[in-house]
Amino acid sequence: MRDVSDQDFDRVVEQTGVPVLVEFWKPGCGNCRALIHELEKLEADVAGKVLILKMNVEENFQIPAELEIRSLPTLALYRKGTFERFVGGMGSREEILKQLRLT
Repeated sequence: MRDVSDQDFDRVVEQTGVPVLVEFWKPGCGNCRALIHELEKLEADVAGKVLILKMNVEENFQIPAELEIRSLPTLALYRKGTFERFVGGMGSREEILKQLRLT
């Protein structure tokens, strides 16, 4: 799972031809690490259909502030370079897939 920063976020999200799922996380957050693990398992299932990225909110402030992120971890879905919605189903790969409406 690739890291994305404030500096390259817009370019990466806009130039990707598939939906983009971004996890906003921070080191030391146990739930964030658990979700990263689930998303890493999910990557193989959605290869070529969804690009999964992660953004460390302790190193990047602009994008999390624009989205008014208040709790972590947070998943955000972008389509065609534009924020669509926050994604629920934090618990498991299967729940996240349902939220993405790919299944």
